[in-house]
Amino acid sequence: MAEVTTLDPTRLILAAIIGLVILLVLIIKFKIHAMVSILLGAISIGLIAGMPAGDIIQAVNDGIGNTLQGIALLIGLGSMFGAILEASGGAQTLAVTMVKKFGDKKAAWALGFTGLIVAMPVFFDAGLIILIPLAFSLAKRTGRSTLYYAIPLLAGLAVGHAFIPPTPGPVLVATMLNVELGWVILVGIFCGTLAMIVAGPIWGAFCGKKFMISVPEHVANQENMEEEKLPPFGTIVAIIMIPLLFIICDSICGVVLPEEHIVSVVFSFLGEPFVALLIATIVAMFLLGLKHGYTLEQLETIMTKSLEPTGLIMLVTACGGVLRYVLQYSGLGDVIGNAVSSMNLPLVVLAFLVAVLVRVSVGSATVAMTMAAGIVSAIPSISELSPLYLACITAAVAGGSTVLSHFNDSGFWLVKSLVGLDEKTTLKTWTIMETLVGFTGFLVALVISFFA
Repeated sequence: MAEVTTLDPTRLILAAIIGLVILLVLIIKFKIHAMVSILLGAISIGLIAGMPAGDIIQAVNDGIGNTLQGIALLIGLGSMFGAILEASGGAQTLAVTMVKKFGDKKAAWALGFTGLIVAMPVFFDAGLIILIPLAFSLAKRTGRSTLYYAIPLLAGLAVGHAFIPPTPGPVLVATMLNVELGWVILVGIFCGTLAMIVAGPIWGAFCGKKFMISVPEHVANQENMEEEKLPPFGTIVAIIMIPLLFIICDSICGVVLPEEHIVSVVFSFLGEPFVALLIATIVAMFLLGLKHGYTLEQLETIMTKSLEPTGLIMLVTACGGVLRYVLQYSGLGDVIGNAVSSMNLPLVVLAFLVAVLVRVSVGSATVAMTMAAGIVSAIPSISELSPLYLACITAAVAGGSTVLSHFNDSGFWLVKSLVGLDEKTTLKTWTIMETLVGFTGFLVALVISFFA
């Protein structure tokens, strides 16, 4: 974007507070649609802060375009993939097998660890779209609230995405701090595993009892098949693993092979999330659709119907991106980061606080990570620190950039829409879950740093 006009810091902070209050009042008090409320709140922040009209318009356009660019195809293909999985009984196969193997309570733990492993090579939104039908099927089979299974899955995905390479966030921070990834992975596994347990199965069990969230209507209305007619468990796992393996192979090739190597070139294409998910959808059409008696016309009807709710999901999520870009382009993140960096605090705590404040004010985990790592890496004494301590700083940044996901985070709206929550319940469940993930990970990193 073009250089943004420097705004008065006090007016900027006041504008952000007023704009977010406007957004909350419109949604909660007046029941205005979330998409309209977010746009009005974002534009109000820009106008009150004194942003030029051109910068506000650019922030809206960039927020819509950049957010949809990352998720539009994934949401569409993921909806089709999930619909075939449901109609064929594939999701039911997974639910039946997991409940039999792990039991009702342990199935939530299995989902948490599954999410953690999947999210290390796979972006959060892709992993969520691929795996959320499993949480729905488990909830339908056991009669529990969807949150009992969705929260552990979300916690695992959040942890894997934030703390453990090769996911891009910690790799970016480690590069800026010049610390070997081996140390980052080691510390990240300790921090992330404990964070997943606290924010996943434990918090999920509480949410499942307090909030009875039914499975989506299209899942609830899907008739259960007799178990002997269900597709084989191995076939379902193999189909789900197709996009995950392609993406994982792409990540591995990026580390061990030159960029121009033929294998790297092939998997850089196949490992692009929308390509990987497209291939999995086509395979599912054949193995779970045509081979189980569905005609192409019936499959088209199933897949077309699955796209009906996706427009709303994409637009609300994109408007969350608009709010983020207005706050980011206004310079609020710089104001917060510079204020905190002047404090005399241990570097692990400083890195966490900078990331938290930028995350809360701007909404973007990537911006929070970049700013926190940039401030810490500019401190002269950083070169004298041990690799273990630098890895702890990396984990602290990851934790700070995860907490308090709210209205300015497009992930908030994606989870709200996919799981079928209202704004209040999303704040009481998802937002607290993200905060538990980030704060628990930070505390573990802080304890480890005492021994570095």
